[in-house]
Amino acid sequence: KQLDISGFGVLHEDLPPLPDDLVHNPEAARIDLRAWFDHPDRPFELEIGSGKGTFLAQQAVLQPDTNFLGIEYAGEFFRYAADRIRRNDLANVRMLHTDAADFLRFRTPAAVARVIHLYFPDPWPKKRHHKRRMVQDDFMRNAWRVLQPGGELRVVTDHADYWAWMETHFDRWAVGPERPGPDGTTGPRFLRTPFASPPSAREGEVVGTNFERKYIDEGRTFNAAVLKRVEPS
Repeated sequence: KQLDISGFGVLHEDLPPLPDDLVHNPEAARIDLRAWFDHPDRPFELEIGSGKGTFLAQQAVLQPDTNFLGIEYAGEFFRYAADRIRRNDLANVRMLHTDAADFLRFRTPAAVARVIHLYFPDPWPKKRHHKRRMVQDDFMRNAWRVLQPGGELRVVTDHADYWAWMETHFDRWAVGPERPGPDGTTGPRFLRTPFASPPSAREGEVVGTNFERKYIDEGRTFNAAVLKRVEPS
């Protein structure tokens, strides 16, 4: 059937072009994401890799006073999720079809998000593809910039090797005050805290995405982390 994304889906080609002086004037590329919503003054949360939009469709109902933006690179999933959000008339959700790492780096303003959700990202298991993994030092740097003070980066994965990779990065960015962070500042950028499942998750679920439900049936083990933004010393 024909999927209808009107009013709820934003395409990469809908975004304004990047400025020619991007390197010297990065702020010129930022977009006021809150203006995409009927109530731009509400708290804002961002999901990277929304898939078919299951988490957003569930959680947005329970947080009607929060605006959610889901980013999905796969065109088929993006259109399915945007149509799903439209059919459920979730006015506090928008879907975006673009590369999330670039969007976070170039387009997203500082201190705009209360939460960044990253659930079951592609593990890119082959070593030569590790550079494509979402969790990199550049991602951690931009996540810190985009989060509001005290905001949270929430991460879940089923892939043991990717989890070890994540832990290595988390350790660098959640260092103690006796060691400098990766960008030269002293003190941590994030504080590790326990992961609590969102209210929309079913009993026995960590988050409740399509991927997770499939992986539960396969008996996979899940790892989760919450990194709360703190100010470096």
